[in-house]
Formats: sequence, C-alpha cells, structure tokens
Amino acid sequence: MSPEAAIYVMRQAFQLMLMLAGPILISGLVIGLIVSVFQAATQIQEMTLTFIPKLIAVGLVLTLLFPWMLKIMHGFTRELIINFHYFLQ
Repeated sequence: MSPEAAIYVMRQAFQLMLMLAGPILISGLVIGLIVSVFQAATQIQEMTLTFIPKLIAVGLVLTLLFPWMLKIMHGFTRELIINFHYFLQ
C-alpha cells in the first residue's frame, strides 16, 4: 500500500468516526450542560442526577440515527472492499 493510499484511508476513517460519534457526544454534552445549570439553579448536588438524562438522550439519538449511521458505515466498507485492489499496489 502506498503512503498516499494509507493516508487517504485513514483520513476517511477519521472523518467517518467524527461524523458518527459527533451527534452522540453532542447530545450528551448538551444534556449534561442543561442538568448542570438546573443543579446550580436549584442547589441540588446529587452526582447521579446527570446519568439518567444522558443515558436517555444517547439512547434516543442512537435509536433515531442508527439507520443513517448504518448506511454511512456500509458505504465506507463497500468502498474499501471495491477499491481493495488499488490499495494493494
């Protein structure tokens, strides 16, 4: 595999990783921020209060975006398999 091909594949893989993990991480971040503001406003300092809303939000995002994520991963894998002979040169 040439260095250019390796860089191309790694770049595509990192872009895919950021595209797939981004919505999940952003939803957890937003819910965590909302719960933190709520805790600061009400002075409730319960450590376990943040976990349940984050779990629900991440679960909802995964449920809603899973078909899209699967489609994107399938396309990337298909491209790798179809162009496999180019990477071997």
